Amino acid sequence: MTDIARTKEGYSEEQIQVLEGLEAVRKRPGMYIGSTSERGLHHLVYEIVANSIDEALAGRCDVIEITVEKDGSVTVKDNGGGIPVGPHPKLGIPTVEVVHTILHAGGKFGSGAYSVSGGLHGVGASVVNALSEYMTVEVARDGHIYRQRYERGKTASKLEIIGEADYTGTKTNFKPDPTIFEQIEFDFDSMISRYREMAFLNKGVKIILTDNRPDEPRRVELHYEGGIISFVEYINRNKEVIHNPPVYIEGKKDDIYVEIAMQYNDGYNENVYSYANDINTSEGGTHLTGFRSALTKVINDYARKYNYLKESDKNLIGDDVREGLTAVISVKLKEPQFEGQTKTKLGNSEVRSVVESIVSEKLEYFLEENPADARNIVEKCIMASRAREAAKKARDLARRKTALETTSLPGKLADCSEKDPELCEIFIVEGDSAGGSAKQGRDRRFQAILPLWGKMLNVEKTRIDKVFGNEKLMPIVTALGTGIGEDFDITKLRYYKVIIMSDADVDGSHIRMLLLTFFFRYMRLLVEKGHVYIARPPLYKITKGKEHVYAFDDNEVEKILKEKGWDKKECTFQRYKGLGEMSAEQLWETTMNPETRSLLKVNVEDAIEADNIFNDLMGEKVEPRKIFIQEHAREVRNLDI
Repeated sequence: MTDIARTKEGYSEEQIQVLEGLEAVRKRPGMYIGSTSERGLHHLVYEIVANSIDEALAGRCDVIEITVEKDGSVTVKDNGGGIPVGPHPKLGIPTVEVVHTILHAGGKFGSGAYSVSGGLHGVGASVVNALSEYMTVEVARDGHIYRQRYERGKTASKLEIIGEADYTGTKTNFKPDPTIFEQIEFDFDSMISRYREMAFLNKGVKIILTDNRPDEPRRVELHYEGGIISFVEYINRNKEVIHNPPVYIEGKKDDIYVEIAMQYNDGYNENVYSYANDINTSEGGTHLTGFRSALTKVINDYARKYNYLKESDKNLIGDDVREGLTAVISVKLKEPQFEGQTKTKLGNSEVRSVVESIVSEKLEYFLEENPADARNIVEKCIMASRAREAAKKARDLARRKTALETTSLPGKLADCSEKDPELCEIFIVEGDSAGGSAKQGRDRRFQAILPLWGKMLNVEKTRIDKVFGNEKLMPIVTALGTGIGEDFDITKLRYYKVIIMSDADVDGSHIRMLLLTFFFRYMRLLVEKGHVYIARPPLYKITKGKEHVYAFDDNEVEKILKEKGWDKKECTFQRYKGLGEMSAEQLWETTMNPETRSLLKVNVEDAIEADNIFNDLMGEKVEPRKIFIQEHAREVRNLDI
């Protein structure tokens, strides 16, 4: 625990300030938690856990227990100081009630309760309460255990003493309101991923996750004494690293605490994750800018000093020094300024210079003290620079070639007539045969078709210079209009829906994976902004008499037969081995018609886990792939053997 975070005297009733009421939360939940989808559902847990983490940052808590109960509710328990229970000086009701029933009431607005906090806006507990069917809070404080119940944001019982306690802490149990959320089933695996990240960022804290829903409950204990060093090692666990252990940088200046761990691997992708007061700043901010600036300068200075770069050589640029870099940047400060309620970008201008000076000093020292590691790092950066120059030549050649052609769009593209990108969609289709059916079956007003053929390039094993000129990938780049790499510009996207349409077999899955790897590595914003979809062609056509229905898998077949009361023996079944077996009408009806089709939207909920999966499945090492297959073999459906 850092000394910046040690305010052990706790907080009192006077430090809770009231800003406004709770009314709008149930009407517009998306404003407070982002959405009412699975993501918003999980955000409820995060808001309560964030309060416990704030207690940990203040040095009052070192164990947090998160339990998904059998009834679908969640319990969060910590051994912090406990929420104040005495009467609020202005409102006269128990302070714990104020915190849970009034929006913008919290200890983070005062000056003495927390020196560092993630929950800046004070909306957490009250918003969770407002969006829950019920919530029960138990507080151990001042030798007693207090309890209060709320329902849909309103107080349902008075604060009562239910026992004695020789410890302190807060226990919250809540059940999300099914009238608010699209579904209320928590994904335990995604919870593990999210709170593993928190455990890495707070090395003194143990987070225990339990899922009581299965017959055999699952329990996972997350505790990493190595902190963010362990975090970087975890991200790089299946990659070939070029120096070991990771570089660790720590420093404090102007009440801003900076902690960085970084390590280079032999890959071509940059994986830099930044945090401010434990909040994932996915859009970066001043701490990331300061880090990048210092990294580029220090490596250039070192390369010049020891003649790795000659006088005639150009300086390395940012992209060169970050190729194959995995880094975690964590800053903790008293008053973080985030851009928007979603808190995805840090805005404090003073943070940049602090991070820059600490990184410059400590990284320079590391390179001087570790000449062998320094040589490996600098040589990797110089190789990246040469590859970038090769990529530039390949890109310029591709541009000249495009300019010489009569049309700037690929020859196999069947474009749509609509010009507004928001109304347009493109199907990237496996094979000319399916492409032909798709062209005939589409609505040519707003649907474009681009057939692919032959073997796709696996970009996970390839530098960007090999992508330019690739006959399978460049038509996609040209059709979408965004460019790739440093040329990527999302505003030039020609189709707001990019739909991958491949066969429902092993080869089709492989093509999908290759395309998703390409989009994730070279057009990541396309995925993050929700433009990429996967079409779901049916596996079966079930016919009885003149009626027919489609099913996506064996389970759905059974479900349909049960719902319709059909006898299996009286039905005829057609199993589609591929898209090419469907007529244009069938393809439209099942897979392309916006009224009847089923599309899967590709999301990046957890960039770290996504990176690991792409690396495991598409990278050079065989062992991670083997382990993944062994772990998930039982989940395979529709295996075509």
